[in-house]
Amino acid sequence: MTRFHLRMANDSDHDRIAEIWHSSGSLPDVGPVEMPSHDFLRARVDDELATGCVVTVAEGEDGLIGFVAIKPEARYLAELFVCPKHLQSGIGKALLDEAKRAMADGFTLFTTSRNARARRFYEREGLILDHEGPHPRWGHPVTHYRWTGSGKKLA
Repeated sequence: MTRFHLRMANDSDHDRIAEIWHSSGSLPDVGPVEMPSHDFLRARVDDELATGCVVTVAEGEDGLIGFVAIKPEARYLAELFVCPKHLQSGIGKALLDEAKRAMADGFTLFTTSRNARARRFYEREGLILDHEGPHPRWGHPVTHYRWTGSGKKLA
């Protein structure tokens, strides 16, 4: 089992967040058919953080190994990625649990429809398949999920 802890992202994490996003998104059936460049994603990291995203990172012995980006006001989980070599090590679940804690009244998200691993994960973790449609930016099929919330308010 990979040892890690969660913490809020800071400015020095942006490069590594983009690396994780690009490497994980480039896996077969995870990202769009034509994966955006690392530089494009690096710019998105800055844009997303400047426009209300709250980013939590998972940090292990060898540095950052995953992240989740949420938009609490919109009740939306924007991104959740784990380094390919750390998949199925509990990091994704811990990051999703953090999103559930932060948005206890529920939220939505979407994933690439052909990403069977992510779909199984979200369904196993209690998210409900809502509908399918085109990705808002790239047009490939995505599956939308919702989490109805725990009913527990944040402390």
